[in-house]
Amino acid sequence: MSPEEFRRLGHLVVDWLADYRANAGSKAVACNASPGDLLAQLPKAPPEQPEGFEAILSDLDDLIVPNLAHWQHPNFFAYFPSNGDLSAVLGDFLSTGLGVLGLTWQSAPALTELEDRVTDWLRQMSGLADSWQGVIQDTASSCAMIALVAARERTTKHGAVTTGMQHGQAPLVVYASTEAHSSIQKAAMLAGFGCDHVRKITVDANRAFDVAALREAITTDLNSGLRPCAIVATTGTTTTTAFDPINELANVAEQHGLWLHVDSAMAGTAMILPECQPLWHGIDRADSLVVNPHKWLGVSFDCSVFYVRDDQHLVRVMRTDPSYLRTTIDDQVKTYRDWGVALGRRFRAMKLWSLIRTHGTERLRTRIRRDLDNARWLTEQVEADPEWRLLAPMQLQTLCIRHEPVGVTGDALDKYTLDWLQRVHDTGRAWLTPAQLDGRWMVRVSIGSLTTEREHVAALWQLLQEVTAT
Repeated sequence: MSPEEFRRLGHLVVDWLADYRANAGSKAVACNASPGDLLAQLPKAPPEQPEGFEAILSDLDDLIVPNLAHWQHPNFFAYFPSNGDLSAVLGDFLSTGLGVLGLTWQSAPALTELEDRVTDWLRQMSGLADSWQGVIQDTASSCAMIALVAARERTTKHGAVTTGMQHGQAPLVVYASTEAHSSIQKAAMLAGFGCDHVRKITVDANRAFDVAALREAITTDLNSGLRPCAIVATTGTTTTTAFDPINELANVAEQHGLWLHVDSAMAGTAMILPECQPLWHGIDRADSLVVNPHKWLGVSFDCSVFYVRDDQHLVRVMRTDPSYLRTTIDDQVKTYRDWGVALGRRFRAMKLWSLIRTHGTERLRTRIRRDLDNARWLTEQVEADPEWRLLAPMQLQTLCIRHEPVGVTGDALDKYTLDWLQRVHDTGRAWLTPAQLDGRWMVRVSIGSLTTEREHVAALWQLLQEVTAT
């Protein structure tokens, strides 16, 4: 494709995306596709002759959009937000169009130095200490694995990185709460700990890490000849957005010499609000931290910022030094390939930079406060209705709710909950996700899409009353 063809078609693509975003609210938020629907409409063999890019635009309307759930819809209340502000979309477009690859500083100097600066901007916005150093990864799952590898190497004094996990010493143990994300177990498996050596610690009445239970588990493992290695805390758990007591967990980590990793993938965005920063009191005592600007903040997926306080340890763990990547200025620059798994790195900093530069911190704060206000309003409606129940403390923008008619309990209540949620989805007017809490089904309402205003939350509450009135 020539630059002139790109210019013409690029205008069509931008116009198409602008129209899609402008009209997203008029569509059903979730599609009613069945497995295999799209596959049945796609050619089984690739075309032999050119079809032109216009064919792609045609397929978007006829094939792709009808088989999508619309994450940028104002009535998207499922999972967590995955906001792709259009400023970040343009930054991502520029990143892809530039086509540079971050192998070394020399291969793309601006890629490295913009990432250095913009991750520090986010650090400042979040009230983190100067000691934190950031790097952009793809997702929080990758960051968890990197954190546990770093923890493993500190505990083994870099023994596992040379001889592997067959060094003859006692097995290492990782501790996380029962509310921790499923990626933690996968990270522990991939980092060589093994699932049998991940301790799932109970939570307290606020759904947060039970520190007393953690201390007991560590004592039991020490008495069994095992080696406690790392604690994974969460600020903003997936099911209920509970906040683990970071400062108390840091006390335990320091007492036993354990690595403390904090998963703040979604809730980290709230920390740009000074009034929310007490929720992660003690964060500067952790060893590593992950925040996902590609969730609530508005950066288009993927952009996960991994922070460490000892970047030299991380580099020692992750570094490889092939001759074909050495340069004469390696000792003067950051080499981000040694901060994670990937050798080739995308220019992800461009979209984070674009978002922050376009909107400024204060406008971003205003939007997050809007979402928190909307969540508080919905909480008030739920709590005022005797048949509705708020099942966990509402800490940020996610509510855990259940409609409990008189006389409906146990398995019957589970079936009833899933039935009325299906009726919500059948209307096409909203999308929410179910989850289990204490073994029973409930519904999560996650507020935070870019275009979600009070009117949309009020309409959701009206819809919930309608589907449960029958």
